Amino acid sequence: MRQSRKRRTSPLLQSDQIAQSQPRRRRDPAQPNLPFDPMPNRIEPCLALLKSSPPTGPDWIYEVKWDGYRLAVHVEPDGVRIITRGGHDWTSRFPAIADAAKRLGVRSAILDGEAVVLDGNGRSDFGALQKSLGGRGGKRASTEAILYAFDLLYFDGHDLTGTELSVRRHLLGDLLDGFDSAIQFSEDVSGDPDEALANACSLGLEGVIAKHRDRPYHSGRTGDWLKIKCIQSESFMVVGYEQSSVARGGIGSLLLAARRGSGWISVGSVGTGFKGRDAVYLKTTLDKLKTKQPVVPMKGKNLVFAQPTLIAEIEFRGWTDDGNLRHASYKGLREVQDNAAVFDIEDKP
Repeated sequence: MRQSRKRRTSPLLQSDQIAQSQPRRRRDPAQPNLPFDPMPNRIEPCLALLKSSPPTGPDWIYEVKWDGYRLAVHVEPDGVRIITRGGHDWTSRFPAIADAAKRLGVRSAILDGEAVVLDGNGRSDFGALQKSLGGRGGKRASTEAILYAFDLLYFDGHDLTGTELSVRRHLLGDLLDGFDSAIQFSEDVSGDPDEALANACSLGLEGVIAKHRDRPYHSGRTGDWLKIKCIQSESFMVVGYEQSSVARGGIGSLLLAARRGSGWISVGSVGTGFKGRDAVYLKTTLDKLKTKQPVVPMKGKNLVFAQPTLIAEIEFRGWTDDGNLRHASYKGLREVQDNAAVFDIEDKP
């Protein structure tokens, strides 16, 4: 996978485009030192639409797909805030990233990126990230996590969301050039996109992200960003379990649901991937969430239904004709604050 831009070893990404500020505005009384655009308190993230194959053509750039927590890092005149995808303040959970942000040398900025913990081969490891945070419900601060920043939404008084991606990434790359810390630039990769995907898969990476280079930053899933995965992995709501007298922990499988509008739809179950200790925790927690009325219609023996509270990250190989996950495997639980990450069935390719 050849990178078009490498830290310290190759020339800066070439671009003949120049970022233009918006017309000068009156100073915001609440932010008197920012003469241009008031700094937003939060920007809803741009989300990638799942596709089975990468797009082709000069309009697209490609990056590694990182497996971690989506974060927005706000560098503000009076400090740093780290905001999760769901809008929660997790500054205290990522002290190394917050400290690095303070040393960027800018008065104000908003960086969009993914917090990850890397394994010995430089691959993002979601399980290791969860462990570093103390597991689901834990309050531990992760000292191992780093941020791979892939977008710059605001910079020293300028709102960049209306600027094309290529310019935003050019500015971000310059900002992070030579910055060897807990914030790193998420490099773009060039070459044939199918080969890039195959190379990512051979290296054990999760996949690639394709982004339209000329588009402004749009919140939500607009199709400007696409994700193509080696092995599909998404977050689903656990809505119960199948009891088992032979499985360790008493759980044969977890019952899963995806979002559909304001409600839920069943996507089947998962019976592999969790260890005995996981099963004991899951059963104990789900038993506290028992409900007689299933969240989604389900039939079967020995089913225990639960209120939609636990969010599981699931690997799977595709979808069956009747809308269930194929060859699903449990990876771990996400924080309850990650409810915004639960898969929406409308996003199914």
